[in-house]
Amino acid sequence: MPELPEVETVKRTLKSVILNERIKNVIVTWPKMIKRPDDVEQFKLQLIGQTFHNINRRGKFLLFQLDNFTLVSHLRMEGRYGLFLSEEAPDKHTHVRFLLESGKELRYRDVRKFGTMHLFSKGEEEGQPPLSNLGVEPFSENFTVQRLKTVLQKTSRKIKPALLDQSLIVGLGNIYVDEALFRARLHPERECDNLKFNEIKRLHKSIVETLTEAVNLGGSSIKTYVNGQGEMGMFQQTLFVYGRQGQECKYCGEEIIRSVVGGRGTHTCPSCQKINLSN
Repeated sequence: MPELPEVETVKRTLKSVILNERIKNVIVTWPKMIKRPDDVEQFKLQLIGQTFHNINRRGKFLLFQLDNFTLVSHLRMEGRYGLFLSEEAPDKHTHVRFLLESGKELRYRDVRKFGTMHLFSKGEEEGQPPLSNLGVEPFSENFTVQRLKTVLQKTSRKIKPALLDQSLIVGLGNIYVDEALFRARLHPERECDNLKFNEIKRLHKSIVETLTEAVNLGGSSIKTYVNGQGEMGMFQQTLFVYGRQGQECKYCGEEIIRSVVGGRGTHTCPSCQKINLSN
């Protein structure tokens, strides 16, 4: 599933190709993706004649800013956007097509068909689901060490499931939680309300640094992810633990192990991330 760095990269690449493009028509071949409005024909009619003015990101959601509306899109497992010439035939996994007056098409392709789209009148999107349910942005000025401390010490959950909870902190998925916890030398099964202040401080630093490096490298292409121009991310080449079970830790040489924490595959170094670490 694309996480914050991948969605941020898609946002940036799409901004370079679709801003100021005007929508001539919309074709939807999998109506279940359209969550708002309920009527797909109304969704299409509201978009016709609208121009793309900007693209923002909130957590793992893309926010397409139009004249009168904001289109909120979640890529889910394998969704991807791409710009095509209209004469290029779409494949069977292309489910939403925005036909542009320039003769190009912005296409949404999703093999699993899990992606969602919500269309709001501009300014209404933040106050309603799905965006109203989201927690703090790791790149925002509100994401301070104190804010992270407040969020985590309200729960006795294990640290990994808590960091994956989008109502607490947005954008973190399996890859970046594993990597941030390794950098912070924290075991994923540590309980949130037992973390010391200096541990939370390390975690805050590692979250920001991990996500920043991932964005700078275009995200991680672990399975099918590519950006809005069809390019792979490169952060996977720098991973310390995720997907490296059975390999040596780059710091201490201990074998990386894989376990299941909170129902998710989890990668740790048993030497660098001792569960009783409290210094």
